[in-house]
Amino acid sequence: MTHTVTLLTREGCGSCVRVHAQLIPLCEGAGARLETTDVDLAADRELAVEYGDRLPVVLVDGAEHSCWEVDDDELVATLAEPEPFTGWDD
Repeated sequence: MTHTVTLLTREGCGSCVRVHAQLIPLCEGAGARLETTDVDLAADRELAVEYGDRLPVVLVDGAEHSCWEVDDDELVATLAEPEPFTGWDD
């Protein structure tokens, strides 16, 4: 299975630029597809409402994986799993 990593961003967000650069080699190494979505330009206006005040947010297979910071080891472990990521268990 190929995982999809989606980075939720906003224009002018320096942290978003930094996290995007961090994700590129991690996704390439895991064979995951990397997408970016600007929450202010997305067709789904709820993205800006839900995530807009805590960007950048990383989704894996549509489930929230991390926000603000990405732990490389955690993301690599998640991308190594064969099943779709459904979020962290509490």
